[in-house]
Amino acid sequence: MSSATLHSNSGRGAKAPANDHADHAHHDSGATTTLGFWIYLMSDCLIFCVLFATFGVLAQSTAGGPTGRELFELPFVLGETVLLLLSSFTFGLASLSMRPGNEAVVQRWLWITFALGAAFVSMEVHEFTALLHEGAGPGRSAFLSAFFTLVGTHGLHVTCGLLWLVVMIHQIGRFGFDPVVRRRLQCLSLFWHFLDLVWICVFTFVYLREFV
Repeated sequence: MSSATLHSNSGRGAKAPANDHADHAHHDSGATTTLGFWIYLMSDCLIFCVLFATFGVLAQSTAGGPTGRELFELPFVLGETVLLLLSSFTFGLASLSMRPGNEAVVQRWLWITFALGAAFVSMEVHEFTALLHEGAGPGRSAFLSAFFTLVGTHGLHVTCGLLWLVVMIHQIGRFGFDPVVRRRLQCLSLFWHFLDLVWICVFTFVYLREFV
């Protein structure tokens, strides 16, 4: 065997461990990101649990002011709920369509998700504005203070999700479905569906309980 052949074989043998190490490091980075995001979601869940518990304690503390039954419009809130649930459905369709060459389809579903989420936030802002106009702001009673804090925190999360959606739509157009974009989309999907679950709890324990 010639020295050139030995040198060639030696070079191939030296490169393989480096490539394996790079692949392993990339896998570890993705696993760490996913684990970190799950930890974030759990911490966010604890925040909402505290807000729900606070609302439960203060729900009857109206200080002689209006109650939720007098203030809330159930059909209006039901419309908000439908919008957010539809946005979860369209995000699911975007996730199912995520494959190479299908970037435009995924972007279209994400834009629809954005529009539904933006409509939800707009309705929430309209509700808050109407309550403030009626003199039912967070300073009116402990009940309203807990209500504005809980619902407002959820609305702030949805707004952050909308900004994240715009960023991901841009990254899909620029980078396609590379591993980093896929991982970020998966994290955003978890975040969006988590917000839908929280809203179902808000709708049930904050609004619906006033009418049953």
